[in-house]
Amino acid sequence: MADCSYKLVSRKYKKENTIININGNLIGEGHICIIAGPCSVETRDQTFEIAEGIAKLGLKFFRGGIFKGRTSPYSFQGVKNDGFEIFQEIKKSLGLTIVSEVTSVSQIPQMINYVDILQIGSRNMQNYELLKDVARTKKPILLKRHFSANIEELLLAAEYILLEGNEKIILCERGIKTFEPMTRNTFDINAIPLLKEITHLPVIADPSHGTGIRSIVNPVGKAAIMAGADGLIVEVHNNPDQALSDGFQSITLQMLSKLLKDTEVICNLLHKKFN
Repeated sequence: MADCSYKLVSRKYKKENTIININGNLIGEGHICIIAGPCSVETRDQTFEIAEGIAKLGLKFFRGGIFKGRTSPYSFQGVKNDGFEIFQEIKKSLGLTIVSEVTSVSQIPQMINYVDILQIGSRNMQNYELLKDVARTKKPILLKRHFSANIEELLLAAEYILLEGNEKIILCERGIKTFEPMTRNTFDINAIPLLKEITHLPVIADPSHGTGIRSIVNPVGKAAIMAGADGLIVEVHNNPDQALSDGFQSITLQMLSKLLKDTEVICNLLHKKFN
């Protein structure tokens, strides 16, 4: 590797692993987290059914999109501000930590009141003004790799956040575009151990977007944990075939339960703690 242009995210700057504490739940070296929930918040009842199922399985992190940037302007764009009240109820009644994507600087003032981890989606990885503004909130930030970005570009995006004094960054490998047409993306398993080697930041994997195929989310997710990932973010729906977005890659609560059991076995083998 050539001399890197990123500095603060590299192990040359900080040798020990960064561990992020969010509401008493740890993400980082030795602590494996699973973030689960629907691609999109659709209705209160749908969201609560999924959130309750996730909580019953013992998970602490709930993901759900309320602002949805879609390829087609005619696709479902999210419930937008109506989702904040749903998040508030989930936090209050189930005690779950909320993860949601921010797509615009204008959303930040409201998001910080209801969302615990601000997600920067793939398409906004290089939206540098957005990166700087979310960094200044001092909230933990889940930064997804763009499907056409190389690893150095991901780290340089993280550098923008660290330069604002916010070290609470979770990197996410979510698959890249290749010539392979049978999956939505090609999950870059190489990225997991490489990122763990060159950066001190936690690294999680998104096998939902990384594959785009419900039936292989679990095996690819487990492979990512074996490769060194500090956790997974997976799309879960109570009725995937009726989901308003990404139903084809959303697993059921039953499939999530199987993934958790298998992940716990892997964590025991690797001597890691399963949050």
